Amino acid sequence: MGWGDLGAFGEPSKETPNLDQMASEGMLLLDFYTANPLCSPSRAALLTGRLPVRNGFYTTNAHARNAYTPQDIVGGIPDSELLLPELLKKAGYINKIIGKWHLGHRPQFHPLKHGFDEWFGSPNCHFGPFDNRAFPNIPVYRDWEMIGRYYEDFKIDRKTGEANLTQIYLQEALDFISKQQASQQPFFLYWAIDATHAPVYASKQFLGTSQRGLYGDAVREIDDSIGKILKHLQKLGISENTFVFFTSDNGAALISAPKQGGSNGPFLCGKQTTFEGGMREPAIAWWPGHIPAGGVSHQLGNVMDLFTTSLSLAGLQPPSDRQIDGIDLLPAILQGKLIDRPIFYYRGNEMMAVRVGLYKAHYWTWSNSWEEYSKGIDFCPGQNVSGVTTHTLEEHTTLPLLFHLGMDPGEKYPLSFVSAEYQRAMERISDIVQQHKATMVPGEPQLNVCDKAVMNWSPPGCEKLGKCLKPPKSDPKKCFWPH
Repeated sequence: MGWGDLGAFGEPSKETPNLDQMASEGMLLLDFYTANPLCSPSRAALLTGRLPVRNGFYTTNAHARNAYTPQDIVGGIPDSELLLPELLKKAGYINKIIGKWHLGHRPQFHPLKHGFDEWFGSPNCHFGPFDNRAFPNIPVYRDWEMIGRYYEDFKIDRKTGEANLTQIYLQEALDFISKQQASQQPFFLYWAIDATHAPVYASKQFLGTSQRGLYGDAVREIDDSIGKILKHLQKLGISENTFVFFTSDNGAALISAPKQGGSNGPFLCGKQTTFEGGMREPAIAWWPGHIPAGGVSHQLGNVMDLFTTSLSLAGLQPPSDRQIDGIDLLPAILQGKLIDRPIFYYRGNEMMAVRVGLYKAHYWTWSNSWEEYSKGIDFCPGQNVSGVTTHTLEEHTTLPLLFHLGMDPGEKYPLSFVSAEYQRAMERISDIVQQHKATMVPGEPQLNVCDKAVMNWSPPGCEKLGKCLKPPKSDPKKCFWPH
């Protein structure tokens, strides 16, 4: 979902009344980022509070390549990483994930082995339908075992986009909240729905109701669901004890636009890129009685901050034996304090850019290769900026491209290298980058090896359903990541 997809962020059709109300009752964070322009690494960052290059969610197979966890990936979240739910358990929290996990699908990476008590959802995205003889359809789990597969038991109509998945995920959320409230149990719910990811889907009651087509239908259903979750918290009388945060894992995928892609507002490019459109996200914090209503914050925030902020809310300290990149946002959200911190934009194993204050310096630029672009793969459609949206990986480490995001949020006008403003800003940024690189210890890359034998052929529980498939012989290979 993109920064420009909500009415509160200026989307002109104003079709997100519940999220807009959530913003009016809480706080908009206008300068909030993900840790990576792709799904898996940003989710790993959210749950560990650490950059993907630290927690292993990157590849070294090629320089500055995006990588994620498709079915044939061998890696996943390492046992050495401490996830937010594991730590919240120490304060007595019950933890549930609903929706997409995407941190590895082999048994050792199962969410219930990494701090979650309950799971309803899938290990991968709802790609497909696949030919079961070559690629198995993605399983849907309840806790330890699969209960069916996408397209087979959990229908998604490729032609109309009709699917009841968001409604199922909504009911799971409401039931879990009710159960924890009845037992007076503190809880952490990670509601990771994926209806706006191509192939986009919505339930029958929402199909055809948006001015924005199928993508808008999906956004409207997500908005309606979040409204029901917030009302449920109020009805149960626990809204003032519940901190709720809404954001996305990366910018809208413009490659799927306009029918299956969203809006990144005034920002350049989209998902897969380290331009603002790929990494700046819609973000709303809601906590009635604590967060002042109608607030707007320019605090530089990141999904990794949700790790540290959640620990703070639970009265816990972040682990001291590792580098944590997330900060506690509570002073910014509750008291309006601005915390000085940089934002690092990584693509694979490379720091592509950094933001300090209102300035953003690009050390490398790349949208995608000429070869892919010539095949119609375009992450910046209609947004070519000469010398900025490059189709070869361009190095600018000697003279970074510098933008003032206050005056130029679309990254169209690089500041002159000879200007005093450029010199002043780069002096400060260079010190921060030097310190960051000097202390960077990358984790073992998890996204280097692929093997068709590890795909979702025979997930736990498949025997009971008669849905086990025979895997091919193991044949590990280097994963190929084109961009």
